[in-house]
Amino acid sequence: MSVAIDIIVTAPCWDQQAGLDELTQSTVRECVAQTAAPLAPGCELSVNFTDDATIRELNAQWRGMDKPTNVLSFETPGPLARRMALGDIVIAHETVAREAAEQDKSFDAHLTHLLIHGFLHLIGYDHQAPREAEEMEALERRIATALGLNDPYEGSELVAETSSKGKSNGDV
Repeated sequence: MSVAIDIIVTAPCWDQQAGLDELTQSTVRECVAQTAAPLAPGCELSVNFTDDATIRELNAQWRGMDKPTNVLSFETPGPLARRMALGDIVIAHETVAREAAEQDKSFDAHLTHLLIHGFLHLIGYDHQAPREAEEMEALERRIATALGLNDPYEGSELVAETSSKGKSNGDV
């Protein structure tokens, strides 16, 4: 099963990021392979690579949080197996770069983790409760390992931040 990906770059800070298309394509392919989600044939998603200012506006509008975040996911409503559009993932460059440096990770490794995280939200995973967070994080770890990355949660606590499933999720 393949997913068509509409990659949108809306901020010039992403222009220096080589291989963005391939990184996105390979990450989504692995997410699909590892989850075996019942996706509609020919489904698609969009990934918007933007900046902190834009994601801050979206975060304020959809989550009531007037601050930038790393990733937001906007799930298309309806049964997964019948959704031709899975939804939208939005990622902010400055936050990704800052967090990667703080976590001593490469930019690409952190970006890949955020793509995994955002995709899982689009197909119904969440981390509102500790049990959900454990399940989602285990899957994120498995996908990251399959992509040759280190454990994205090594040395961190469970992600149990409140999110609005079906609207948006942020702050991995």
